[in-house]
Amino acid sequence: MGLIGAEVIHASHGKVILDLPFRADLCQQNGFLHGGVVGAIADVAGGYAAYSVFGDGDDVLTVEYKLNLIRPAAGERLRATGEVLRAGRALTVCDLKVHAMREGEEVLCASGQQTLMRMETARP
Repeated sequence: MGLIGAEVIHASHGKVILDLPFRADLCQQNGFLHGGVVGAIADVAGGYAAYSVFGDGDDVLTVEYKLNLIRPAAGERLRATGEVLRAGRALTVCDLKVHAMREGEEVLCASGQQTLMRMETARP
């Protein structure tokens, strides 16, 4: 997330929000933030949300996610929210939303769902 400039602006039990300022070098040919960037911040927001409900010694790995790109990702910044819908012993499911912040308004630009696997932290 450091490479693209995203940062966590909210973290609570089962919910994480990331912000990504607009950068022209992250855009596709029409000037919208690239769908790969939208998917990356959605995936990370959900991953952190899942991680927030796990115990010590647990780690997280995305198994799959499905993301609908609803509107172009255009605005001053993107805001990705990951929220745990159900945390199980092995699999956790998260809701994903990405909003484009445009002139003070939030416009939904992507929505999806993610499944993550709980893993034991690798020990050296």
